[in-house]
Amino acid sequence: MEQILLLVLLIVVGAISMAMKNYLNIKKPKKILPEETKIQEMYDLSKIIRDGAKTFMITEYKIIIVVVLTLAVTFSLFIEVSSGLTFLLGACMSSAACILGMISATHANFRVARRAFRCKKVGRTVRTALKGGSVSGLSVEAFGILGLLIILFASGGINLDATSHGLLANMVCNPITMRLTTYSLGCSLVAMFNRVAGGNYTKAADISADIVGKVRNDLPEDDSRMPNTIADFIGDNVNDIAGNCSDLLESFVATIVACLLLAGTVYKAAGEPDINLYLATLKFPIALAGIGLFACIIGLAYSLHHKNSDNPSLELNMATYISAAITVLGSAGAASYFFNSLNLYDSFKIGWASPWVAAIFGIISGVLVGRITEYYTGTDYKPVKSLAEIATEGEAFVVTKGDAIGSRSVLLPCLVIGISLLMSWWLCGIYGIAVAALGMLSFVATTVSIDAFGPIADNAGGIAEGCHLPEEIRTITDKLDAVGNTTAAIGKGFAIGSAAYATVSLIFAYVGSYSTGEAVLNIASPLVIVGAIIGGALVEYFSAMLTDNTIESAKLLADAGDKQLTPEVLEGKVKPDYNMIIEMAAKQALKKMLVPSLLALFIPVFGGFICGVEFVGGMLVGATVVAIPRAIFMGNSGGAWDNAKKYIEAGLLAGHGKGSAAHKAAVAGDTIGDTRKDVVGVALDIFIKTMSTVANTLAPVFATIHLL
Repeated sequence: MEQILLLVLLIVVGAISMAMKNYLNIKKPKKILPEETKIQEMYDLSKIIRDGAKTFMITEYKIIIVVVLTLAVTFSLFIEVSSGLTFLLGACMSSAACILGMISATHANFRVARRAFRCKKVGRTVRTALKGGSVSGLSVEAFGILGLLIILFASGGINLDATSHGLLANMVCNPITMRLTTYSLGCSLVAMFNRVAGGNYTKAADISADIVGKVRNDLPEDDSRMPNTIADFIGDNVNDIAGNCSDLLESFVATIVACLLLAGTVYKAAGEPDINLYLATLKFPIALAGIGLFACIIGLAYSLHHKNSDNPSLELNMATYISAAITVLGSAGAASYFFNSLNLYDSFKIGWASPWVAAIFGIISGVLVGRITEYYTGTDYKPVKSLAEIATEGEAFVVTKGDAIGSRSVLLPCLVIGISLLMSWWLCGIYGIAVAALGMLSFVATTVSIDAFGPIADNAGGIAEGCHLPEEIRTITDKLDAVGNTTAAIGKGFAIGSAAYATVSLIFAYVGSYSTGEAVLNIASPLVIVGAIIGGALVEYFSAMLTDNTIESAKLLADAGDKQLTPEVLEGKVKPDYNMIIEMAAKQALKKMLVPSLLALFIPVFGGFICGVEFVGGMLVGATVVAIPRAIFMGNSGGAWDNAKKYIEAGLLAGHGKGSAAHKAAVAGDTIGDTRKDVVGVALDIFIKTMSTVANTLAPVFATIHLL
């Protein structure tokens, strides 16, 4: 076991080294000559964005630190002695990845805009944006694995027979199980805070900027005369970078933890358990994660160092294809090495290749979900074109058609996920489902790098627009921004798909943690049915809470921003008060962050202590069944509205350009979609994963202490 851990640790060190090298290269200041007034103007605007993002994160973490420390002490006192430390470790690893990625992105936006201004070449500009995004991607996977390695090294591996208890409570539990689940929970909590607060910040600013600029005053997109626009730029970094980093790190960690927990469940349920086979099922997911990270290093290095073409999509796809191919080949070798000479479980239908093929199903389903998302949200395809065309009929038609596109887009991703789950289960039992989830996320470093490319390109385009750069420069940044919109939509689909796998794996692990034999949840039990109904209702309540919070904040920001558009500001004689809007957006986001974030944490606790393990199991199933289609619907309807608006703005709808009635109808749809895709949709996957992780952590408590 130690040899595998050491080998993976070397890969982690290599990934962190590459991330830091790229970060320092992006951050490295270069002299701005006195005559380069446009570059100085771009730098000043970028610095406002960077300072605003830093201020927001510092303020947010003053709240996060208090909550994390309180929960850490609680875990150590009442659950398991060291679980408070592992909970802190998870929060620290998630925070390190999202903060480093966000700071890198706020430097990269200026570097991308400057690169486009100076060299006027798409290929070199793409490379700069991807280099900035690679810091996020490599940090997510490397820090996620690093925390797990620290726990496994400190624990001396995984011992199913070990026992421990809290400093005050004498309830006996398995220490390694508690350390792994509380580590995952620490990652989940930070992800939830970042997504809820970041989503409120960015979408309140974005919606208010659209209302003030496009609806009330007919100003261009990203016009720097609107202070709300600058707050929107900041929001892109605190949500689409920091929030996304912590989101996918949490998914990645949760899937590895689920693999390790289910390895123990399968081992305990086996008629004649084999310790060597058990060790192999522990080693394989760790090796798969390490192989995936190594593949990402190679894929990203290739895209960053070869001569780039002027086709951004091709360059980004090449990084993905190389990473995926190396992961597939490497995982085949790992599966053969670990399982080929062992007497396997009956559930391994095709021998040693069973976990490998299950992982491939996860990889394929992740790609397919992304492509389906691209079809329903991309400007090159029928759904968005038809949505743009119907905008000529007014807002009601836009909203109704967008809802229909969102609903229609749910079926295929759910079919792909369902078929892949069934095939993985057939190939390798419940362990195969967890491995499929890890397969999908095994090269998450490349996925997040490409996803981060989007907001970096978007910010660079905003800087170019705000600083009134020549049209040829904005053409380059607009091209990158268009590709970034597609990568962001694919990234959201990928995050939702991975959440489905991770949550299903965690539910199996939860049921297995209290089951004496095969992991079975009795759906005929009234407790399970009632739990499922309440779980589904909680998803809707959570969605409504986030939507209300965002719209309330947007209304306040729109009114405040509108008051600043005095004749002097509109004529460019004076600058608006950016800080006032930035501070208002941050205050509103943080004010409305705590209750929704803690809802996912405490609902399973209350349910478990009152009704027991079966009720919580039903609640997890109900929440998952409602949340996955809901998140897909939210993300794809919002993405379709966004790109229908951009389709009209690009002049692709004959006779209906910017400022037309069709454009204003599309803006109304985009305003609705902003909250759906970037607030609710992206938070739902964390909501169900957090609930599942809490349930796994406290399952031994619920099994012994409950009222009903």
